[in-house]
Amino acid sequence: MPEHQLPSLYAAHLTEVAARSTRALEAGGFDRLVVAAGRPHPAFLDDQDDPFRINPHFKAWVPLTRVPMSWLVHTPGERPRLVYHQPHDYWHVVPESPAGYWVEHFDVVIVRTPEEARQHLPAEPTRCAIIGESNAGIGDMVPNNPRVVLDYLHYHRAFKTPYEIAMMRVASKIGARAHVAAQHAFERGESEFGIHLAYCAAAGQGENELPYGNIIALNEHGAVLHYMELHRNAPAHSDSLLIDAGANFHGYACDITRTHAAAHATEFQSLIAAVDKVQRMLCSRVRAGKDYAVLHIEAHDALAGVLVEQQFVRCSAEAAVANGISSVFFPHGLGHGIGLQVHEVAGLARDESGAEIARPTGHPYLRLTRTLAPGMVTTIEPGIYFIPMLLDELRTKPAARDVDFERVQRFLHFGGIRIEDDVVVTQGEPENLTRDAFAALPL
Repeated sequence: MPEHQLPSLYAAHLTEVAARSTRALEAGGFDRLVVAAGRPHPAFLDDQDDPFRINPHFKAWVPLTRVPMSWLVHTPGERPRLVYHQPHDYWHVVPESPAGYWVEHFDVVIVRTPEEARQHLPAEPTRCAIIGESNAGIGDMVPNNPRVVLDYLHYHRAFKTPYEIAMMRVASKIGARAHVAAQHAFERGESEFGIHLAYCAAAGQGENELPYGNIIALNEHGAVLHYMELHRNAPAHSDSLLIDAGANFHGYACDITRTHAAAHATEFQSLIAAVDKVQRMLCSRVRAGKDYAVLHIEAHDALAGVLVEQQFVRCSAEAAVANGISSVFFPHGLGHGIGLQVHEVAGLARDESGAEIARPTGHPYLRLTRTLAPGMVTTIEPGIYFIPMLLDELRTKPAARDVDFERVQRFLHFGGIRIEDDVVVTQGEPENLTRDAFAALPL
């Protein structure tokens, strides 16, 4: 993205955020929107705070993620006000004064204490929609999080502005670079923790700055969908790596998963290639007007075909879906919305009223059931896993006769496969942020 385009992209983004907020206030009967950046949470029986995570509604307005106790006020028809907490403090690093392409759009007030912020917030909190965690309140300015306002904002947050997509392109480039570093660490035989350190170093982000905890799973650990143990000792033989790790840029996330096989694991590499082919096909179907729940079912059909082709299953692909076999090997949803949060809100929203679109029967973990439209960004992350608990349950069912458990047993040590890209819905061909980011890396 050329740097000279950033101010105009941001200005258009801010206009859209303000317009959505005004409509949300009208729907709820409020005069002003007040957004709390949030406060750190103190750890139990300790004098330290847990890592701070900023309110996503705050960073939708400004590219700031480390300004606790700050506030933003939107009054329709007026310039937004940023109440910026910059304490006098010699114990901690103080946030730098606001600067950059975005500052000119705000009335900025700098305060030195959380309490001082109250005089710069609206006088009548009862007329305000106040968004934030309960601990962020100051005096009578306490978050009320009106449902009608949140439902409206969350529904429309699925539609990213060009500025937001530009931020996600940069996040994807950071993530792709770090994934390559992690792959090299795997090839050197490093431990999960060592691979994690290589990833963070290449991303330039510490584990509390990443959008979620890295999933770095060697061998059978890949069968644990949210594996985050990060063993310090490398196994005697590193046969496979499943790495699900993202990055942040100006508050926007990427979410990337890749699976790698050791050079000698040729059968597993063949299976990775088959899942990758399915994943690319599904990405190509991320089109305006596509029902994402239907795309999820199509993923089951395609992955069942892989299970048949790779001789794990003896029945037809259609039968493997119908009798539940495909759900044993692919037990999670195809993906989710992504943006300000790695699992974006309102994935099931039917409209801005808060009504929801039910998940397909038998698919309780699907996070997105909306019809895709231009501006949406979704992950596409099919997988095939060898999860002992689910396989043991399958053995007790009639469908077990259609599974070659001897062949399955030979793959248990590899854990599983997941391949995940972030894909933008456009008016035509989808934009694959992840594949583009990998393709742009120097050879």
